[in-house]
Amino acid sequence: MNTPSQRAMVPFISVEAMMQIVHKLGIRTVLRELANEIEADFLRWDSFDKTPRVASHSPVGVIELMPTSDGALYGFKYVNGHPKNMADGLQTVTAFGLLADVATGYPVLLSEMTLLTALRTAAMSALAARHLAPSGAMTMAMIGNGAQSEFQSLAFQEIVGVTDVRLYDIDPAATAKCRRNLEGSGLNVIACTSVEEALEGARIVTTCTADKRASTILTDNMIGPGTHINAVGGDCPGKTELHRDILLRSDIFVEYPEQTRIEGEIQQLPADHAVTELWQVFAGHAPGRRDKSQITLFDSVGFAIEDFSALRYIRRAALETGTYQELDLLADPDDPRDLYGMLHRAR
Repeated sequence: MNTPSQRAMVPFISVEAMMQIVHKLGIRTVLRELANEIEADFLRWDSFDKTPRVASHSPVGVIELMPTSDGALYGFKYVNGHPKNMADGLQTVTAFGLLADVATGYPVLLSEMTLLTALRTAAMSALAARHLAPSGAMTMAMIGNGAQSEFQSLAFQEIVGVTDVRLYDIDPAATAKCRRNLEGSGLNVIACTSVEEALEGARIVTTCTADKRASTILTDNMIGPGTHINAVGGDCPGKTELHRDILLRSDIFVEYPEQTRIEGEIQQLPADHAVTELWQVFAGHAPGRRDKSQITLFDSVGFAIEDFSALRYIRRAALETGTYQELDLLADPDDPRDLYGMLHRAR
């Protein structure tokens, strides 16, 4: 009879292990390398299966599956979004993910993805801004100072060169939390008392709020020429952050149009409104920022290929650092036809 030590084991990255990996490598290194990993995968866009995420909506939130494959590996992420959780002291977003070998169907990694999603979302935001933000932009307004805000701020510092972050949240405690967590980061962090104050001098604007409803965090008169908007919070049907008129003045860049038209800011626009896919910008097939007066908008909703990139990256990091556990997840009888015999002998 095979014992657990003899059977095929699956590497598992727990929350504790994820934190250890990030600290061993350094969060700036992780953010930078994640951005590079995502960009490399976007450059082989045609290699991937692509589908909008599979969502199950309820009155209090959403649970989603995000699958993709490049023909060699298959990956998916389970993720929820429940804004009401905060009132109960729970995370609004939790996630885990899996990678599997396409040749056998066997899983090769199971990982927490609550932390990993925060890291990859920030890395993706900064990667898009590296191609779209105005040259020399060093000040970012961070509207919404919840769980994503520190990751976004550090990613823009590391990847884009932002030096100043102007914070605003309707809850001053969230702003105080973010400002405290960014102490010692090298960023000049300014706490603001209104959206308008946060936007002063900011050529990059990141919105990342949690309410699952159509909101107007930014109105048209707030956005001047030459601004890059990183719209992160609008990520499901009926949830938006920007006034429609801003979209009409902007060149809009998306991950996967079929998903973004359902979930992103562009759900406010006709289905034939022109957008540019980011992979085309990365590959040089389409222009990003063309001039200093252009308003660019990254309508970020998160796409499965980004999670695939993150899982593959963190699997490599875990194996290289030895920071993982082994799970006895695969039934592996001596005779593949004798699954019952394995069970029977285990008495």
